[in-house]
Amino acid sequence: MSYSMIKDIKESPLYHILNPESIAFFGASNRFTAMGTSQMVSILSLGYEGRVYPIHPREEMVQGLKAYKNVMEIPDVPDLAVIVLPTKIVSSVLEECGKKGIRHAIIISGGFKEIGEQGHRLEQELISVSRRYGIRMLGPNCIGIVNPHLRLNTTFIEYTATPGFIGMASQSGSFITQMSSYLSQFQLGFSAGISVGNEADIDIVDCMDYLFHCPNTKVIGLYIETIRRGREFIELARKIVPHKPIVAFYAGGSEAGKRASLSHTGALAGPDKLYDGVFRQAGVIRANSIEELFDFCWVLGKCPLPGGDRVIIQTHSGGPGAVTADACERSGLRLPYLSPESEMQLSSVIPHTGSLKNPIDITFTKNPFDYFSTIPGILINDENTDILLIYILMPSKTISRALESMGIDEEQIEKQAHEMIKSFSNSLNQIFNSVKKPIIGFSYQPRDDGLLNIMEQSGIPVLPGPHRAARAIMALVKYTHIRERYKQV
Repeated sequence: MSYSMIKDIKESPLYHILNPESIAFFGASNRFTAMGTSQMVSILSLGYEGRVYPIHPREEMVQGLKAYKNVMEIPDVPDLAVIVLPTKIVSSVLEECGKKGIRHAIIISGGFKEIGEQGHRLEQELISVSRRYGIRMLGPNCIGIVNPHLRLNTTFIEYTATPGFIGMASQSGSFITQMSSYLSQFQLGFSAGISVGNEADIDIVDCMDYLFHCPNTKVIGLYIETIRRGREFIELARKIVPHKPIVAFYAGGSEAGKRASLSHTGALAGPDKLYDGVFRQAGVIRANSIEELFDFCWVLGKCPLPGGDRVIIQTHSGGPGAVTADACERSGLRLPYLSPESEMQLSSVIPHTGSLKNPIDITFTKNPFDYFSTIPGILINDENTDILLIYILMPSKTISRALESMGIDEEQIEKQAHEMIKSFSNSLNQIFNSVKKPIIGFSYQPRDDGLLNIMEQSGIPVLPGPHRAARAIMALVKYTHIRERYKQV
């Protein structure tokens, strides 16, 4: 019997967990050192507009909100309960929620099957309560969720990134809580982030189904320590990948990884080669690190699919060009020659000191706008080009120095430098939006560099170095083949 996908996002057990209109919160107080307090403050500080009901046996007010001695005193039935309480009382509190009529819960509390036999018994008791009342449950031993589009964050770390397009389901809470500042430097963010913990009820497969139907999600990212429903995972992934790419990082392949996974979420990890096979069968692109996972998601979510694996490299320096060519070839990409027509067009804007062989090495141009308009326009439209990879180096200080040498008034230099940088980005972005071929940048510059920042805001991915860019391009090429293969399934 094949896996039956939900037909509408509201059918998902995660819908009311990620989109609640009201939340009962257990474990927050007026003591800021309490983990539950940090998590409820995260909900309030991001600007969640739904109703939040703190439950506290003694306090009348918690973090400026009216508190209730027990869940039965709440004037309505909340969509969601968030529980951050001592392990031994979690089941009884969940039972009270069931009696109240609450049908969705996030169990943050740990101390269940991840600690051994005693914890396993407590988790079974929790499962029994949830089934008795029909409660769909995320966790236990998880960190909760983020839905930036709803301004909802139940984790204990502030969400600082923008609402984005990466739907992330993780068997580690850290890769939900600790990634927002990392993603924000690239102008990226989550569409939804889900920490599944021990997966006593809702698991990675449920998350994939939700994220497939999520209108804000363009690409699905997975952090995996074990797959508990292998057949369903493969069947569902095959249905998803013709429409949305899936990228996964598997952390349990080594002996050390297996031991860590077992103590982390009670997961039984399998051999690395087994997961290679599972991902291949499922059409899932495997990443070799967390950084690579987000690189792949970035490019897959921003770029059109290429018609092949032929990469033209544009650079103005020989060393970066050689390193990039090597990185592309080692990643399995091809570096074609330009057509004679393109070489003829470029001869008027590239000096004799440059090179028209791939990598296209400009060395120097009298008009810097050529590097961001005329030259990439010719290269991307060449009949031998599937993907254009550009080395980005135009430091703000260099532009300011040039303007200073031209006698521009000191008060105007910063403004004019910004306008020039914006024009460079706009020129390349116009090409990016007008062709159905990927344009990807790479740079060694700091992420707060003016040009990189503006380019990323406009949508062009600029990766930190050629090796990461080449690997991300290969993921784009792989997904093109995966999409075509599973369209037939």
